[in-house]
Amino acid sequence: MSQVCRKIVAEKIRKYRIEAGYTREQLSLMLNKDNSYISKVENLKVNLSLDMLEQIITLLNKRIEDFIVI
Repeated sequence: MSQVCRKIVAEKIRKYRIEAGYTREQLSLMLNKDNSYISKVENLKVNLSLDMLEQIITLLNKRIEDFIVI
C-alpha cells in the first residue's frame, strides 16, 4: 500500500474512532493489541494488514467503502 493510501486510511480510522467515542487505547485493546497499537497505525508507524483493517472496520461499524477512495 502506498504512503498516500496508508495516510488516507489512517485518517479515516482516526475520524471514525473519534465518532464512535473510542480512545486509541480502547480500540487497541479491543483488537487484542498493546495499548499503543492504534496510535502507531494513525501515525503511520506500523503497516496495517488487510485482516487487521477488516477487524477495525467491524469494530467501528463501518463498511470497506467508507475507507477506500476511488
